[in-house]
Amino acid sequence: MSDLVLEAKQINKYFHDPVTVKVLNDITFKINKGEFVSVIGKSGCGKSTLLYILSTMDSDYEGELLIDNEPMKGKKETQMARIRNEKIGFVFQFHYLLNEFTVLRNVMLPGLKLNKFTAAEVEHRAMILLNMLGIEQLSLKKANKISGGEKQRVAIARALINDPLIIMGDEPTGNLDIKNTEIVFDIFQRLSTEFKQTLLIVTHDAGFSKKTNRIIEMEDGKIISQ
Repeated sequence: MSDLVLEAKQINKYFHDPVTVKVLNDITFKINKGEFVSVIGKSGCGKSTLLYILSTMDSDYEGELLIDNEPMKGKKETQMARIRNEKIGFVFQFHYLLNEFTVLRNVMLPGLKLNKFTAAEVEHRAMILLNMLGIEQLSLKKANKISGGEKQRVAIARALINDPLIIMGDEPTGNLDIKNTEIVFDIFQRLSTEFKQTLLIVTHDAGFSKKTNRIIEMEDGKIISQ
């Protein structure tokens, strides 16, 4: 059983609007199980563009992407959607919770969509995650009735519901104050150390990235250190 979770091989990406511009240049790296990796670099260096490719949401690139040793090129959108739902958990800067649903229901949704477990099992798993993140008391509250920091913890629980191979975050603390940034970082660190969860987090926060296991630094669409 390989420890390799994700591998990018010579990924190039072009934007063609209105002129052709190369935005990612020969991106090559590997991430192993349990690694807590941050991707840093100035705005416009290609971090979020790279994350969209790595998360299979953008398939218009040159090079190779392997997730769980499986090449992503040439897969149908339905196959990609299943890989996304089953193997990748997402935490964004904005939590994207559905306000009309309870916290519990928001966490359950990707699990219900995957349809691997019964609704009762998904609910049980969701409650375990909310308990682990210290927010089980919010389970029956509507998502729009909780604080920003709590919402981000709900988003992390939702990202974990299908026991993903890797959690990907795009500025997950970008909207939080210092206290809540620390809470989210501590959750990520605990996931990595205790549960061997693999994490790949794009961040502007130097304090956050310094505490991760490994930093991939980008500049002008290239990796300059990893």
